[in-house]
Amino acid sequence: MIYFDHNATTPIDNDVLEAMLPFLTNFYGNASSLYKLGRVSRTAIETAREQIAALVGTSSTQVIFTSGGTEANNLALQPTTSNYQLAISAIEHPSVSETALSCSFKPNVIAVNAQGQIALKTLETLNLPAKSIVSIMLANNETGVIQPLADYTDKLHERGIIVHTDAIQAAGKIPVNFNKLGVQRLSLSSHKLYGPKGCGALIVEPETTIKPLHFGGGQERNLRSGTENIAAIVGFGKAAELALTELNTRAEKQLNLRKILEIELLKIPNLTIFAYDSLRLPNTVQFAIAGTSGEMLLMQLDQKNIAVSSGSACAVAGGKPSPVLIAMGINPTLANAAIRVSLGKDNTLNDITYFINTLHSLIN
Repeated sequence: MIYFDHNATTPIDNDVLEAMLPFLTNFYGNASSLYKLGRVSRTAIETAREQIAALVGTSSTQVIFTSGGTEANNLALQPTTSNYQLAISAIEHPSVSETALSCSFKPNVIAVNAQGQIALKTLETLNLPAKSIVSIMLANNETGVIQPLADYTDKLHERGIIVHTDAIQAAGKIPVNFNKLGVQRLSLSSHKLYGPKGCGALIVEPETTIKPLHFGGGQERNLRSGTENIAAIVGFGKAAELALTELNTRAEKQLNLRKILEIELLKIPNLTIFAYDSLRLPNTVQFAIAGTSGEMLLMQLDQKNIAVSSGSACAVAGGKPSPVLIAMGINPTLANAAIRVSLGKDNTLNDITYFINTLHSLIN
């Protein structure tokens, strides 16, 4: 199968699996135990914490392990004060947008333009008290659009606002530096960068105050109680290490493939590449062919052993088009025709050629 859905999940790297295996067999100790097996597990966790911190240019003391990106986002948006308010961009992942909707108050929604970008003047008009949270994803999971986040944070900090970014799609694809971005909270996920599922992290500013989601044994600085998933954490750490070491090589290869793919796609009549003129992740292309159904095309490609995503991201009930594309002002009919191709480190030019030839055969 040709796998073009790496923004959804990635296969575990062989080196990551090799690092994990001892902690699924011989090294099974609880990291809170004081005997040798426990100490081995504790050391493995702290090594992984350092590897993840290095990926985002921060200190290991700022890394809080979670069960994944969704939990990291939920934890990041917990109330800070009784006067707390929340603002999110209109293109956030459901783990942010649904968390915001669960608040006792109506969250502020920050609009984007037709290229999926937030305007600085829009942020300046936000009427939020100090200690409120603004959450803006660094790179969008559907379009791949990258926000110039560092340009926003100074203005928000001047007003005492806390900034969170969902960097789950960005990490491992572009350079991500916690301090240079100027954020106070940053979310990561293991399985987006060739690590195991079920593990993520929230990077937090030192001495931060966050309300925990879990209570119990006080693990992860009392922010995430529960016995740690040692093997997954070790795998996450190794994946982060490899992502940092191979960052430029992976990005250059994927960008070259993306450019070739886009040249061929734009030869197809009535095809639109969304956010084409925006700075995007090197691996992501979201497009639509007018008059087609994204989900139908996805299934036809699947029958040809090509895995892509339907960019329409339809809800289980109602069949609504992607909120991301609607927020960008895309016509709902065209949005329902959307397909996302997200390349990975092992994709090849032959994969692109086969995909383009297959696409032509399906639409002609």
